[in-house]
Amino acid sequence: MSELVEREAAGERRSWRIAGMDCASCVARIEKAVSRIAGVEEVSVNLMTETLTARLNPGADQAAIPRTVEALGYSVGPGTQPAPAVARAHHHGHAHDHGHDHDHAQAGGDLHAHGHAEADADAAWWRTGKAKLVWLLAGLVATAWVGSLVFAAEAYEIFVVATLLAVLPFGRRALALARAGIPFSIETLMSVAALGAVVIGAADEAAIVVLLFAIGELLENVAAGRARAGIKALGSLIPRTARIERDGSVAEIAADALRPGDVVQVRPGDRIPCDGEVLEGQSAVDESPVTGESVPVARGPRDAVVAASVNTAALLRVRVTAAAADNTISRIVRMVEEATASRAPTQRFIEKFSVYWTPGAMAVAALVMLVPPLAFGGEWWTWIYRGLAVLLIACPCALVISVPAAMASGLSSGARRGLLIKGGAALETIGKAVTVAFDKTGTLTAGRPHVTDILPIPGTEEAALLRAAAGVEAGSAHPLARAVLNAAVARGIQAPAASDAAAVPGKAATAIVEGRRVVVGSPSYVREQGVLLPIADAISALEADGKTVVVVLADGQPLGALALRDEPREDAVAGITALTDMGLSSVMLTGDNERTGRAIAASLGMDVRAHLLPEQKLREIESLKARGPVVMVGDGINDAPALAAASVGVAMGGGTAVALETADAALLHERVSGVAELVALSRATLANVKQNVAIAVGLKLVFLATTMAGVTGLWMAILADTGATVLVTINALRLLRWHAVPGAMRRSDTRLNAAVALPAQS
Repeated sequence: MSELVEREAAGERRSWRIAGMDCASCVARIEKAVSRIAGVEEVSVNLMTETLTARLNPGADQAAIPRTVEALGYSVGPGTQPAPAVARAHHHGHAHDHGHDHDHAQAGGDLHAHGHAEADADAAWWRTGKAKLVWLLAGLVATAWVGSLVFAAEAYEIFVVATLLAVLPFGRRALALARAGIPFSIETLMSVAALGAVVIGAADEAAIVVLLFAIGELLENVAAGRARAGIKALGSLIPRTARIERDGSVAEIAADALRPGDVVQVRPGDRIPCDGEVLEGQSAVDESPVTGESVPVARGPRDAVVAASVNTAALLRVRVTAAAADNTISRIVRMVEEATASRAPTQRFIEKFSVYWTPGAMAVAALVMLVPPLAFGGEWWTWIYRGLAVLLIACPCALVISVPAAMASGLSSGARRGLLIKGGAALETIGKAVTVAFDKTGTLTAGRPHVTDILPIPGTEEAALLRAAAGVEAGSAHPLARAVLNAAVARGIQAPAASDAAAVPGKAATAIVEGRRVVVGSPSYVREQGVLLPIADAISALEADGKTVVVVLADGQPLGALALRDEPREDAVAGITALTDMGLSSVMLTGDNERTGRAIAASLGMDVRAHLLPEQKLREIESLKARGPVVMVGDGINDAPALAAASVGVAMGGGTAVALETADAALLHERVSGVAELVALSRATLANVKQNVAIAVGLKLVFLATTMAGVTGLWMAILADTGATVLVTINALRLLRWHAVPGAMRRSDTRLNAAVALPAQS
């Protein structure tokens, strides 16, 4: 049992590692059972991290928690490392259960022996407790079958003994669940059905039913392991070692030992072991394992790099900016694990519905047994047999798992493609949105303005104009100043030294450059100074096109003008078009001026609301929500109020901490087309949920009809439950291979799939 202790004023928070959970029903039954222990509060179970967290009040019996969990059939074994998301788990407070047998610990020659959480969690599927139970039951049934052939006269008695031995672990589990306040479990239904079959002379079928049930549980456990592997594969992308610079030499250490401030060397072909900032070197970095971006990006001094990306070209020296537990990959894994623990609205509805399903099903089964014989003279054994089959058919396992299985797969699939979603509720809502609202700067545009036009007056060279402007702007950190300097550098122009720098806030910057007083200011400021501009018409045309224009004066005489604009992202048009093709309307909400906002919006083919203050953005969001759910897309920093007000907030994040924590979802690859991918993923997940519900309910209705007609018996009845559960889980796992629709939006590169492909079950 691995244990993390966190002291709190109101009690002591503790966490345990649990093995054997493979569906939402496991979570529900453990939460309910542990919540009934005196002095235990705020119980939370995370399926993906396989952890239980609870707050213990003074005097609470700590030992009662593992004792209770083990009694339910799960393994709580020794260990040292808690799961990464333990401390962040939240209480859900769901008191219900419609689960399965989860005897992950059943092993060896003793059907009641418990294994260890750590050992079972790391074992190959055929060596787990559930697999060993299947092997034992299969051997038991096979022995009974051979014995019935050899000792024909005692054949039935042999199957009775086999059935009683086979059903024993499930019967014990049913009693434990009943004592924990969960009387209507699948163990109860299956045990009653098997024992009833023995009573009416169908012991051979009962033995097979128990074996098929155990096989179905094993298959479900394998599927759950595959779902967890989809998330764990992300964490495995980080290299185990790093080459750190120490005392003038390079040493190799464990990557998780790196600390902020350390300097590491990353050779061509190596994975970057940390989040960091490039100190030296120019290279192309493949970030597809993290962001889904298929094209390597250029990275040089002062550029940020993320852990698990691949350095493809040249040696880089990188300063570590985040410890291993806080790097981008770790945050992604932690966020997805926490997201899978949340309940979507559809899931909550089905879980509440299933609370009444099982007792109702038992009542129906009783009516099937009693009404035909009593009211219509039916044969008692025949209708008791059919009633027992109804008990098996009625188990809601497949129905309960239909939603969380699809949601977990959808969340994992999105994370592997740079689409981070913080829970099933957000994933469900995105697909139902009717409007997508975008911030402009840093979202639809890259947030990095650049010089688009250089207009010298007649007699002045472009180089002289740009040189004078660069001299004034050299000491400024303003985005427009950086754009001017970048334009000068791109043309090989060295910014001259300047002195006596000053600024007229919001209007101009001035400095002495090469003996002349140079002013870089807005056209309106220049006109206020009484300066005539021979290129006034050209300036007006540039402004009408949504560009920002600055005029350069030297000793009061115009040298010319520079036009700058924060251009739309390369995929912005395709991203907005994809949303339109999917039936969503797009609108830009910007604080920029009307002229610039309209120019950008027109180039993208979308509506615009410009010159908005933060509170006006909120009013626009509320107005749009009157038509239906609204997705707000912003940069995750200055759009926080609008992101919070929308039905779903999406941060154009690039993996920053703010982006991951501000909104309901984040686009690591910073592509506008990622919004359409989010919508497509949500719709694919919702479609998968509907398919799962149809499979779960449809199979039960079919087998109910055939059972009542006497066509099928107990064997097929158990398949209606375990078979449907396996089909639903397999269908949900298809989402792990999800891709955006080609043509409508950009597909993830195949290298991403290779990088984070699910590991084969070993």
